[in-house]
Amino acid sequence: MLDTRVLGEDDWKVWRELRLAALTEAGYAFGAQLADWQGDGDREERWRGRLAVPGSYNVVVMLDGHPVGMASGMPTEHDGVVELISMYVAPAGRGRGVGDHLVRVVERWARLVGARTLRLAVAEGTRTPVLSTCAPASGTPVRSAA
Repeated sequence: MLDTRVLGEDDWKVWRELRLAALTEAGYAFGAQLADWQGDGDREERWRGRLAVPGSYNVVVMLDGHPVGMASGMPTEHDGVVELISMYVAPAGRGRGVGDHLVRVVERWARLVGARTLRLAVAEGTRTPVLSTCAPASGTPVRSAA
């Protein structure tokens, strides 16, 4: 069973674990690089700050008590427009509907905050196959906002 957990600053260790896994496995798919979040970049206050962005919505999906997916909803500078960013599904969660679940949860948040548009933020140069990992199961076309 999939369990959604909305994260606050105090949950930074959970976010850190998944984010580092994401950057290790698929750094090409994100705007940040693993090196940005290691060494001097790997500080508790920085992780807390990432989860404390005003207006953000940060979630992880738990499967059998283990975090297997993450995503954020972020406000933008445009009124009524929010973005889905930092989405990642760990190998243990793939093929189990975690990606679809994350999209639905962030979409629900977007509606609750009155957004008219939910944009998928994709790192420049990201290949289409990365996006297709959640699109076929949902039947919903996924397009880059770029």
